[in-house]
Amino acid sequence: MTVRLKENERLDELQRNGYQIIQNPEKFCFGMDAVLLTGFARAKEGDRLLDLGTGTGIIPLLMEAKYHCGYLAGLEIQAESADMAARSVLLNDLQDKIEIIAGDIKEADSFFPSASFDCITCNPPYMPGQHGLVNPSTPKAIARHEILCTFEDVARQAAKLLKPGGHFFLVHRPFRLAEIMVTLVRHRLEPKRLQLVYPYTDREPNMVLLESVRGGKAGMKAEKPLIVYQEPGVYTAEIGEVYGF
Repeated sequence: MTVRLKENERLDELQRNGYQIIQNPEKFCFGMDAVLLTGFARAKEGDRLLDLGTGTGIIPLLMEAKYHCGYLAGLEIQAESADMAARSVLLNDLQDKIEIIAGDIKEADSFFPSASFDCITCNPPYMPGQHGLVNPSTPKAIARHEILCTFEDVARQAAKLLKPGGHFFLVHRPFRLAEIMVTLVRHRLEPKRLQLVYPYTDREPNMVLLESVRGGKAGMKAEKPLIVYQEPGVYTAEIGEVYGF
C-alpha cells in the first residue's frame, strides 16, 4: 500500500518480512533498546499483545514479524508518533492485525478490557520513580510534549490488562533494578527471567531485559549476559541475530 510521507519523514527497512517503518529523525527514531526487547520477548502464534508507549510502532511490527500474533495493539500518547505508527501499519498492510491507539499509559485500562492480553511489552520513555524522571536518551523536543509516567503506573496497568499467567516484557536501566523488582512484585508480576546488556565486555551494563508473569511463582532465571560490540563499530554475532543481519 502507498502511504504519504510528511516533511522530514523517511522509510527504514526492518530486515524482517520486508517490513518498513516511517520515522522522522528530527523528532524520534527507535533505538537498540526496542530491538533488543523484541529479541528477548516471547509470544505464541495467535497471542494478543499490547505495547505500552509504542512510539512509532517498532515493537508491534517486529513482534508480528517474529511471532505472527493474532492481535497487536500499540498505545502512544504523542499524536505525531501515533500517526507515524498507524501509517507504518498501513504501509505493511497489517491493519487487520495491528491497532495503534493514541492515549496515555496511565489510562490504558480505559481502552482495553481487563485481563485481555497474553503479553505486554514496554520500553518506558521515563525512568521509574516517584517523579517520573525523564530518560536521559529522550530528545528534549520530545520530552517537553510527553506526559510524565512513573513505572508504578506502567506496572499497575500491565497487571490489570494481562491474563493470569500472562507475560510482561520490559527493557530498562540497571541502576533502577531494585525499585523495578519491588514494584513488579507489589503488583503480583513475578520476575522470572533477566538479562543484562553490556556495551563491551569490560564496561558496566547499560540495559536490563526483564520478563515477569502475572501471578507467577517465585523463582527467576538469569540469562547469559548480552554483549553489544566486540570492538568499536562491530556488533557481536548475538546482536546480529537480533537485528536479522
